Amino acid sequence: MAMLRLQVTATQAEAAALAKCLEAIDGIEHVEEVGDLMPHMDDADSSSAGLRSDMAEGFFAFDVGVPDTDAAENVRNVVTLAARDLGIAVEFDDAI
Repeated sequence: MAMLRLQVTATQAEAAALAKCLEAIDGIEHVEEVGDLMPHMDDADSSSAGLRSDMAEGFFAFDVGVPDTDAAENVRNVVTLAARDLGIAVEFDDAI
């Protein structure tokens, strides 16, 4: 089983909509929202201070279990289209 991690900047409702979209894809073995385990250590005067991705609220990570690389590519395609429709930012991390 391959694992695909998605990092999403969105509202709670948008993240829930994306999770439902992921769960509806045929061949997906599991979808799990994982907590943000890294503390954000930026200084108050950092150029990225206050960005949505630096705050726990609005930042989500999902692990998606897929059986093979074809299924992973299908997930990337579906998520890219859903992200456009929802107006959210998604980053893919395949190194899991």
